[in-house]
Amino acid sequence: MKIGNIEIDSRTAGLAPMAGVADMAFRELCCEYGATYVVSEMVSSKGLTMCDRKSKKLLVLSDKERPAAAQIFGSDPKIMAQSARECLAFSPDVIDINMGCPAPKIAGNGGGSALLKDPVLAEKIIKAVVSAVDIPVTVKIRTGWDSEHINAVEMAKRAENAGAAAITVHGRTKEQMYAPPVDTKTIALVKKSVSIPVIANGDVTDGLSAAKMLEEINCDYILVGRGALGRPWVFSQISAYLKHEIIMPEPPVSEQMRVMVKHIRRICEYKGESVGIREARKHAAWYIRGIRGAAAYRKEVDSLSSIEELERLAFKIAAENA
Repeated sequence: MKIGNIEIDSRTAGLAPMAGVADMAFRELCCEYGATYVVSEMVSSKGLTMCDRKSKKLLVLSDKERPAAAQIFGSDPKIMAQSARECLAFSPDVIDINMGCPAPKIAGNGGGSALLKDPVLAEKIIKAVVSAVDIPVTVKIRTGWDSEHINAVEMAKRAENAGAAAITVHGRTKEQMYAPPVDTKTIALVKKSVSIPVIANGDVTDGLSAAKMLEEINCDYILVGRGALGRPWVFSQISAYLKHEIIMPEPPVSEQMRVMVKHIRRICEYKGESVGIREARKHAAWYIRGIRGAAAYRKEVDSLSSIEELERLAFKIAAENA
């Protein structure tokens, strides 16, 4: 697959943008396990143009996570174009426009999936951003606002017409949020309707589900979101199956705990231990999901106050699940 001049192996998968989760520490870790493309947490276009420090921090990209896209959201073409130019200071490889986020605080203010209800404005935004930068611009959408308004094909055609280099489709409507099922048929129709690469997203959790999505849709690439939470090694599993039809098992619990500690140590390194440990609680809960005794371990996770406590808990979990 090519996004502009950027070549990405279609027999691999990338990390989808996830607010509050897909930060630099997690993106780097996923790349170490084989993710071949990553997208930043979504950043407010208004925040960027007002020089908001928190917004700019979300755009910091390292050399360990390439190629990488900076994702922006908003509803004003001029502000979106200006924010895209602001992103260039952080050297992203791609600018991605979020037109799919279903969160009320985003969609309720006209951004994210709200733009599915206004394809004309969406096209204006894409044109403005494409004209503002000299790197590829991509767009992420959902299948539609609700089951009565499925318009992903129209959105994709407008995105292509506006100059988008690729389009990602999450196979659910805004109203579905993250409830099943994933609508692969609509993504397949999008693929047939445009000539730019189509990237599919939704419920890929391993090599088999990745292969099934590629076969059903004939898409160019896959992004994994929630399927990577507490499981960054999923990218290795996907590549092994897509390239060699090898089904890789889950790592032993001891290895899972080693990765968890490595991940949270990196968060603490980048954000400080106080913030890192607060964020560690949600990540640790994902890492221990499905492990024998997880319910009891979660209570200990909720009371973590230092990296040393986390390490002791990880050792305990590994020993009790050897």
